Amino acid sequence: MKKILIVILPAILFLTACTKDISSFNAETKKSAIVPGGSLFTNAVKNLSDVLASGSAFRLTVKHWAAAIYQDEAQYNFTTASFPDNWWNTMYRSVLNNLKSSATIIEQSNISPAVKANQLAIIDIMQVYTFHILVSTFGNVPYTEAMDVDNLFPKYDDANTIYADLLKRLSSDINRLDVSSAGFSSTEDLVFQGNISKWVKFANSLQLKMGIMISDVNNTAAKAAVEASAGKGIASAQDNAMVQYLAVSPNTNPIYVTLILSGRSDFVSAEDLVNPLVSLNDPRKTLYFRPNNAGSFIGGVVGKQNTFEDVAKPSTIVSAPDAALLFADYVETEFFLAEAVERGYTVSGTAAEHYNNAIKASILYWGGNEASADAYLLKPEVAYATAPGDWKQKIGFQKWIALYNRPFDGWTELRRLDFPVLSLPVDAKSGFPNRYTYPSNEQSLNGTNYTAAASAIGGDKVETKLFWDKF
Repeated sequence: MKKILIVILPAILFLTACTKDISSFNAETKKSAIVPGGSLFTNAVKNLSDVLASGSAFRLTVKHWAAAIYQDEAQYNFTTASFPDNWWNTMYRSVLNNLKSSATIIEQSNISPAVKANQLAIIDIMQVYTFHILVSTFGNVPYTEAMDVDNLFPKYDDANTIYADLLKRLSSDINRLDVSSAGFSSTEDLVFQGNISKWVKFANSLQLKMGIMISDVNNTAAKAAVEASAGKGIASAQDNAMVQYLAVSPNTNPIYVTLILSGRSDFVSAEDLVNPLVSLNDPRKTLYFRPNNAGSFIGGVVGKQNTFEDVAKPSTIVSAPDAALLFADYVETEFFLAEAVERGYTVSGTAAEHYNNAIKASILYWGGNEASADAYLLKPEVAYATAPGDWKQKIGFQKWIALYNRPFDGWTELRRLDFPVLSLPVDAKSGFPNRYTYPSNEQSLNGTNYTAAASAIGGDKVETKLFWDKF
């Protein structure tokens, strides 16, 4: 009998112990109850930088790169890889949602009112920047009802109306920024490491950019935005708005992962860009690309399979793990000012001066020197007075070259200025993509609002032009 008791007793004790409340073990004592607002802001900026840096489809669309093997995106088939869905989801879920949550937490925090005002203004600047990207990609998008967790089926707002509101918000943000107070910490702010003066310059360059964007549809509003920001934006490469990636994982540039770590040979140079770089003896030729296995700069054909060994490839500068991603820079700011002069807006300097500043800054940024930049600008095909075409062609062509490695902005400027004129890729599945089609998830889950939006813009087709693309 004793043996039986010895066996049963521990079981009885175990059952008795199970009646004790052990819910306290579920408490996460090492996890913060509230995520810091600054961390959410950092995460949003990093997500935005990553998706812009990746952008292989845009690189093919603007014909800076060609594909070696898989031709879907090169031939304008963007749905196979769900590119519109991924782009849309990243912007809303990974960027705007984090920015909104960051603002909510900061608004409820007990930090200094001046610091809080700066942080909220900076968050809003990045929200404006992100919505600008969405509108410039799709057209009408959810805006007033976006990011509402209680509304699973947001309506789409008119793109022109959204843009007007974004410009108002941006103007308010510029006025709210106080350079005498701090903003985010140097570790939270991946763009300017807490430098409010540089945020002011970035916001003004963004206002200049967005003003120019609508110049063909609302010249009055464009002129006001441009003249309000001219001379207050990015004034040198030291002011560039960028995320500096690191040489070690997991904070390397996504292009390094695509081109180097993956071991894939998918992307090569496009002859559309390589040929003019060669013919003009452009000093950026060897900075943008490395030669083929025979030591020559020969570009691939976009839309057609290309033998990797036979064509030039992206340079080691582009594929470096710590290559930076530019949100805005001195180069595009100067190009916008050159255009502003040509449009008759009141800004200082001549179109030729700003054009020259932009090209020289691009060459220097990539590692060229003053002498090579000056020699390049003296070429009759490059000099502003003698380069072919009107101001749109002169600026458009050189801007297309300079926006290498900024493919989304290259696509935007190519649509807006219509130069250079690029032929369609081999076996193109559509006409030139003036926009991306709405995500498949929106079509199936938010069908009523999707249908209304598609009808309002003239059809959910890639050839449909956006409201600012009038010519």
